[in-house]
Amino acid sequence: MKVDAKDIDRFYDKAYDWIIQTGPSLLLGLVLLFGGMWLIKIFSRFLKKKLLKNKINPSLAPFLLSLVITTLRILLILTVMQIIGIQLTFLTVLIGGLGVAAGLALSGTLQNFASGVLILLLKPFVVGNNIIAQNQEGTVMSIQIFYTIIKTFDNRTVIIPNGKLSNEVIINISREGSRRLDIEIKFSYGIDYDKIVEVFNKTVDDFEGCLKTPERRIGVSVLEESGYKVTMNVWLEAHGFIDNKFLFQQKLMQNLKASGIKLPGTGDK
Repeated sequence: MKVDAKDIDRFYDKAYDWIIQTGPSLLLGLVLLFGGMWLIKIFSRFLKKKLLKNKINPSLAPFLLSLVITTLRILLILTVMQIIGIQLTFLTVLIGGLGVAAGLALSGTLQNFASGVLILLLKPFVVGNNIIAQNQEGTVMSIQIFYTIIKTFDNRTVIIPNGKLSNEVIINISREGSRRLDIEIKFSYGIDYDKIVEVFNKTVDDFEGCLKTPERRIGVSVLEESGYKVTMNVWLEAHGFIDNKFLFQQKLMQNLKASGIKLPGTGDK
C-alpha cells in the first residue's frame, strides 16, 4: 500500500497542532499530579505525628488519616483531569447519583458512623467507664466506629449502635471517681437518735471502702406516727461500688444489732 506524502504531512500537522494545544496542559497536569502526590505524602506524615502527639483515640486516628489522605488524592485527580481537558459533567452526575442511592441505603449505618466519630472525639465516655445506656448498665469494653461494646455486671456482652448512644441519655457513673450511697432506715421513737448516729459513724470509720471526702451526711429525713427515718449519705469508690455497697450494708446491720438497736421487723414498738 502506497502512502501519500500529503497524508503524512496532514498527520504531522494534526499531531503538531494537538501537541501545541494540549501539550502544555498535559504537561502541567502531570507535574501537578506527581507534585501533589509528593506533597500529600509529606502531609500524611505530618498529620500522623500530629495525631499521635495529641493522643487521638487509637481507633479513630488511622481512620481520620486515611479519610483525609484519600479525599485529598481524589480532589487532586479531579483537578488534574479538569486541567488536561477531560470533561467531568457525566462523571459528576454519575457520582452524585450513586452517592444519593448509597446515602439512602446506608442512612442508619452512616448515622452510626458519624456518631462513632463524635463519641471518639468528644469522649462522653471512654473504655473502662461504667455507664447506663439503653437500659443497660455495665463497663465499656470497646468503642468502635459503628458500635460500642458493653459488658454488664452479670457478664453479658451488649453491642449498642453508636447512633443510639449519641441520641439518647447516657449516665456515666464512674467518670467522677466516686458514687454516693444513700441508706434510709426507720426506727421507733423509743430508740435514741444519738446512739444511732454513733453506730453509723463507727461503721463508716471502720469500713475501708468509705471515702473521707466528700463528707458523710446523717440526719432525720422523715417523721411518722409510728417512728422516724434516719438517712445517711456516704461516698464510695465508683469502681466496685456494688460490692462495697453490699459489704457496708451488711456491716451496718451487724453493728446496729450488736449495739442493741432494734431494727424494723424485729418486734420493736
